[in-house]
This record gives sequence, structure tokens and C-alpha cells, in this order.
Amino acid sequence: MSAYWAAYAWLPDGCRAGVSFEVHHGRFAQVRVGVEPQDGQEILRGVILPGLANGHSHAFHRGLRGRTHAAGGSFWTWREQMYALAARLDPDSYLDLARAVFAEMAQAGYTVVGEFHYLHHDQNGHPYADPNVMGKALIQAATDAGVRLTLLDACYLAGGLTATGHRPLDPIQTRFSDGDVDHWQARVSLLNDSDQIRIAIAVHSVRAVPADALNKIDKAAGERPLHAHLSEQPAENAATQAFYGRTPTELLDDHGLLGRRTTVVHATHLTDTDIKTLGRTQTSACICPTTERDLADGIGPARRLADAGSLLTLGSDQQAVIDPFEELCGVELHERLATGERGRFTPAELIMIASEAGYRSLGWSEGGRIADGALADFVVVRSDSVRTTGARPDQIAYAATAADVDQVVVAGQVIVRDGRHRLGSPARLLAAALDQLGAA
Repeated sequence: MSAYWAAYAWLPDGCRAGVSFEVHHGRFAQVRVGVEPQDGQEILRGVILPGLANGHSHAFHRGLRGRTHAAGGSFWTWREQMYALAARLDPDSYLDLARAVFAEMAQAGYTVVGEFHYLHHDQNGHPYADPNVMGKALIQAATDAGVRLTLLDACYLAGGLTATGHRPLDPIQTRFSDGDVDHWQARVSLLNDSDQIRIAIAVHSVRAVPADALNKIDKAAGERPLHAHLSEQPAENAATQAFYGRTPTELLDDHGLLGRRTTVVHATHLTDTDIKTLGRTQTSACICPTTERDLADGIGPARRLADAGSLLTLGSDQQAVIDPFEELCGVELHERLATGERGRFTPAELIMIASEAGYRSLGWSEGGRIADGALADFVVVRSDSVRTTGARPDQIAYAATAADVDQVVVAGQVIVRDGRHRLGSPARLLAAALDQLGAA
């Protein structure tokens, strides 16, 4: 058992002063408000936030940071560089890179990660002797870094979509595909949950999964979380409309994939009807502000989705930035740019989006909040740095960056203390991993 006291902490009913709590067997207990510190308690300096969720990650994309900006282009030209990196990865290099990335995430304040995993097979598209060795590399990497992981194993069957139908797989895309839903499901069924790991389901996109496969994926998912890229690019919408006569949202709805267990990622280019459908079905939407601006994707209708009934979450996606505060503020600041209004989301809404909503979307319904019985995951944000000094405790997330994270605790275990990860320097780990890939 560990006992703590904090001057300020974000609880389910807001930012409160004088908060004490204990941790028993990885869970919060005896959360009290308006109390003084007692002997035997560790004094936490700063503002305490519940564990922060990274709802959408492609860990290996970290190898592209700062390397894709010279020639301009679009999402589609960026994708070619991403494919070139994917072609070089094997289980060992994947483990090394993902371990470094997850450590970087933990040091930034993320306590749970949803890894959208489609890099399944070898460079020739053949299954490894262990068909899940690439997924197990991600599981091992998260375990080493100390973060919870939801492995969103993605079904990927086609090379794209045009007005005349789905294209065959490109050579690099054969690494992503199991050939059909039955083989994909059989492989995924070999993976198991554990105390800090959840196995979940993903549809890569309606571009990569033909409609006749969607019903089988829906049945395969059962009650597990189900995630899907949705309407990130206008070209996806145009091709889906031309071939199916439906928007991507309508296509998923037709096949029963929307609902409370489902999270759509990006949801940037939606019709009014799409927004109503996602809200009506209580489908969550994972917004990735730093990626959406880096790739020139556009600004999605976050406020309208929330008002319609969709739970919002956040993701770092392609790792152009790994900073939960940048993502959190990005939702609000993008809304300000699009509408000319401030305060589109309250601080309490943003904290909820960054924590409890993300945990729920990833299948950890007992996490993302500081409350008796909840998972003991929390983040200590310094209130005395050059960035945060003078900020109100309930608005510190607007001032803080990843550099202000002082301590990170997952399941009651300290994985970051004094701003340092238990594995050492993530930068050192990243340098070694990228050098191995020839990307440093």
C-alpha cells in the first residue's frame, strides 16, 4: 500500500484542493478531499491528473518525424515514405523502436496506448513462424515501458478503393494482410488479454476492407473495442460514394459496426447526416490534432460530434508530436480557428476527453479517473516550471507540455520519476533503434 497527498488533483467532479489517496493492489482507495497531509504520505508536487490515454498510435511512424517535409505533397505522398519505412521493419527492430516510442509516450504522460496494428507479416507478405510475432513485439515493448496497451489488430484486405472497386494489394501492403477475414480472425484468436494488455479489433478503413467482409468482422469483434479509420481524406469519401453510393459512415452503419464499443479515428470530413449517425449510435471519435494538421488533413467537427452524442478521445497517430497536452489543447484551438470563438470545450471536458473517455474507448472502463476502486494510473504535472508558473491549477493543461510531467504511475507502479523514465533516456533508445533501421 502507498499513500499520497496532493495540493491539487483532478477528480471526476473537477479540480479539487487538498487531496489524499491510497493505492492498494493497483487501485485507488480512500480518496479524500480538503485534507491536510499526514505522516507517511508521499507529497506530490504539482497538479495530479488521471492517467492520460493515447487512443490511436502507429508506433513505427515515429521513424518519420522531421524527415517528410522537404518536398511538400499531401497525405498520399507522405504515405509512400511511411510504406518505405514499414518495408524495413522486422520483429527485432519493431520491438526496439516501439519500446523507445512507448517510453517516450510514458515520459510525456500517457499511461495507456491504443496501438493500431497492421504490420503483421514478413517483408514478402508471408506469416512468420509465430504469426503474431510482430504484435507480440508491441506487447513486449509496452510491458517494458510500463504502459497499458490495447492492441488494435487491424484487418486489411485490399490495396485501396476507386470508383470501379477495390484495388489489389501493393507489394508492401501484403505485409498488412491475412488474405481474408477467416485467416485474420484465426491469427488474432491466438492473442490473449493480461493485466496490462487488451486485445481488440480494427477495420483499417473502408478503403482497405470491402463491404462484404464487414459483417464477419462485426461478429468476430464480439464485445471487444472496435476501431476504424474514417473519412480522414476527401478522396476516401469520394471513392466510397462513387462505388457504394454511401459515405464511409453510412457503410459502417449499414453493416452494424457503429455503436458504443466502436471508435472512428479522425472523422474529419463528415456530412451532417454522418455526424447525426455517429452521435445517435454513441460511436466514439478519436481526434488526432497534431497529425491532422501535420498531414494537412483538415479540422474535424469535434464540437458538433460531441454535441450529437459521440464520446471524443485523443491520439498521437503518426507521432509527429508525442505530447498529450498538445493534443488536448489542439482540439480546442482548432475549434477556435474554425469558428472564431474561444471556450468551445471547458477545461473539465478536455481532461475527460484526454483521460476517462480514452480509457473507455480502449476497453479499460475502470481507468482514467481518480476515484475509489479505479485503476491507479495518474500523472503529476509540475506547477513551478517556466511554462506553468502562475497557471491556475484547473487550467494548467493549457500551459503545460510533456516536459512538465514529473511523475507517472501505472497500476500503482512508478514508471517516471523526476521526469525520467525507468528505462533511462527515450532519446537514447530512439537513436539506437533508428540507427538500426538506417533512419537516424
